[in-house]
Amino acid sequence: MDRHTIASAWEQHCREGWPRFSSPNQGQLMTLDTVIGGCVVFYLDSTDGLDPQRRSIVRDCLVDLDELTAELEAPCQDYFLRLRRMGELLLLTGPP
Repeated sequence: MDRHTIASAWEQHCREGWPRFSSPNQGQLMTLDTVIGGCVVFYLDSTDGLDPQRRSIVRDCLVDLDELTAELEAPCQDYFLRLRRMGELLLLTGPP
């Protein structure tokens, strides 16, 4: 996976903005968005890639996303599926 692919995915994600929806999990989803986004920014700013701790954090976030987004409506699902894909792309970059 190259930086350009992740940078493009990140730019698209930022352009889309936070979806409007009501869910008891909204706070947790916002946290996951922030954490994965922080890992993307770290990756893009770093020459070393993600360290093992951040890779583990991204893996945990993906599991949480799967659990928390299963019952969201389609428009919101798209946002979180894109977020999930960015996390997957980060993990495909391989260890530092």
